[in-house]
Amino acid sequence: MPQDVYVSITGLQVRRVWHIPSFWSHAMKSMVQARNAPGNLSADARTINGVHHTLSVWTDKKAMVAYLTAGPHLEAMRLFPSIATGKVVGCLAPQAPDWSEVHAIWLERGRVV
Repeated sequence: MPQDVYVSITGLQVRRVWHIPSFWSHAMKSMVQARNAPGNLSADARTINGVHHTLSVWTDKKAMVAYLTAGPHLEAMRLFPSIATGKVVGCLAPQAPDWSEVHAIWLERGRVV
């Protein structure tokens, strides 16, 4: 029987145009970190309807939390409230959702951060 994976979906919107360079700098560093993190199975990003989404898949929640609370991502989270707004979704699933489903899942189930 296949084991579930931990799926994380984020959706962020930059507060002001002048925050865009800082946002992208932190986003790119965080994506490199995610792709190289132990337990990461995949990490990707897309902008859908003006929302900057990430979709990452992990072996388990413990691996995702280890990534979340260290390095460039931790730095980005500390800066986040001043430059962006957003919501996150994290859950166990038999497989990652398709990108065509990500925005709808985020709208329906996202928790404001």
